[in-house]
Amino acid sequence: MFRGANAINLDSKGRLAIPTKYRRALVDDCAGQLVCTIDTKQSCLLLYPLHEWEEIEMKLLKLSTMIEQENRLQRLLLGNATEGEMDKTGRINLSQHLLQYAGLDKQIMLVGKLNRFEIWDANTWSAQISADVETERAGGFELTERLQDFSL
Repeated sequence: MFRGANAINLDSKGRLAIPTKYRRALVDDCAGQLVCTIDTKQSCLLLYPLHEWEEIEMKLLKLSTMIEQENRLQRLLLGNATEGEMDKTGRINLSQHLLQYAGLDKQIMLVGKLNRFEIWDANTWSAQISADVETERAGGFELTERLQDFSL
């Protein structure tokens, strides 16, 4: 399980170093094999261990190519999916088109989301968190059925 937000610098070749606390789990869990794709709702990337991504692919396989919304989601997620492997120092290379999509330059945030990571530009992440907190404080989140019984 991945949790927390980690400030990381991309190197000049577009590689990010996975924080040490996650490396062993990723090697044990998926031999360091990862898949990165776009988030269709946010300006960030999604980074999955290979076996987690394969579960997403099975769900995408069940969608119809004849229904435009389903076909579009398949196109966006699968068409932008890039496989990668952590090197010996825990780095993974992000493709140029993925870096451009998310507006990633040097300073990024790697955010644990249980079974995957989100990769954000550091400034965009900060702005998103501020907006989310402001919306929450203003009572602007619509409570779904699952959230109605959720408590901390």
